[in-house]
Amino acid sequence: MGIAAGAALAVGLSACAGGSTDESEGSASGTGGASTVTFRSWSPIEQTTAQMVKAFTDENAGTSIDATVFNYPEYLVDLQTRASSNTMPDIVGLQPGALTQQYRDKLMPLQQCASDTWGSDWQSKFYPIGIEQARMGNPDGDENFYALPLLVQTVNLWGNSEIFEDKGVTAPTTWEELESVVKKLSGESYAPFMLPAKDSWLRNVVFLQIANNIEPGLVYQAEDGTDSWTNPRIVEAFEYWSKLFTDGIAQKGAIGLDAYPSGANQFEAGNAAMIPLGAWWIQQSDPSREDLPPLSEGMAGYEPFLFPTIPGGASEAQYVGGIDVALGISKDSANPDLACKVLTDWIAGAGAQKLVNTFNDLPAVTGMNPETFTSDKQQEMWAMFTEDWMPKVQWSRYLESPKVDTALGDALAGVATGDLTPQQAAEKVQSAQDAAS
Repeated sequence: MGIAAGAALAVGLSACAGGSTDESEGSASGTGGASTVTFRSWSPIEQTTAQMVKAFTDENAGTSIDATVFNYPEYLVDLQTRASSNTMPDIVGLQPGALTQQYRDKLMPLQQCASDTWGSDWQSKFYPIGIEQARMGNPDGDENFYALPLLVQTVNLWGNSEIFEDKGVTAPTTWEELESVVKKLSGESYAPFMLPAKDSWLRNVVFLQIANNIEPGLVYQAEDGTDSWTNPRIVEAFEYWSKLFTDGIAQKGAIGLDAYPSGANQFEAGNAAMIPLGAWWIQQSDPSREDLPPLSEGMAGYEPFLFPTIPGGASEAQYVGGIDVALGISKDSANPDLACKVLTDWIAGAGAQKLVNTFNDLPAVTGMNPETFTSDKQQEMWAMFTEDWMPKVQWSRYLESPKVDTALGDALAGVATGDLTPQQAAEKVQSAQDAAS
């Protein structure tokens, strides 16, 4: 699931040798032999990446892929170091917006690669939100694709279906129902609504769900300068974020709980009835995992649902999400054709099938499904995400400006701790917006 999971350690994978690659040979710089490409990222995780490497090299005799997967923070350092020293890997993991734009001058446009592989209508293979976000932050007039989506996701809520059934409640669809369900589930050994509010990324995606349920699309108008973060409807979104804490919906101490590993582990252990995460949670049912917890086996104990509607807001819950991981190719790659072949295989070929088989988030292209499902519920859930929800995702889980994104996360933390009023929080984000413009 990208940043939030980020669990793999830095390990070299060689398709030929099946072990770590000796970087003294220079392979990490993208200047290997004609049949070798290098890959660096924080995602997919090490084990899944190894399967993707093997799937490609099995079908393309004589090729090899030197792949290294890091934890996310270490990856950012490595990528920046290599970009500064002009030793960029052939293929790099990216996220839309700030990360792609930071390295845009080091990346080759990918539309020719895509067109050569999939034809002139290649964009139709992808979910629309992925195509839209792939060019997020490009300068005016620059229509190039410097990254192509590998995995996409929705952000949403998850419920413990066993707790719901035991207490005779259903997933709340309105704010009033959310309050009612939390009240009915209170006083037990589990948290009715577990909010891992320590993480800025999670604070932001919860807020964006609230804001879009109040006034769809308004926050993005505030970010592009056609509206203001102090618009009363956005201030109202900060107020509803505040209510999660002041009205006792979130657990006490929510601002000190991280999503990974703490919140996820607590939810998987049955210690929460609801939690805000995203479509990537289905990866908990990956059949290759050892000792699957009962709740995660075939997704037996979970059910996803959209963030409840807000009084006076949109009549229906809005779909928020976008790219989890994208891939780019260094413009200085010594093997651009092979890099293109690997990239497109991992997006929609044999490598992609190995990726999808692990339920590691949702494929960026439509029509790809795991070869094996372990339960009817898991299969139904997958179909809902890929056939119903993802095509409807209209609103981005990201903001374009990293400075505004940081300011929003900080403002939401201030509201959560009571150090800022909703109005003051909105003003702080607007100040960051003004400074970034």
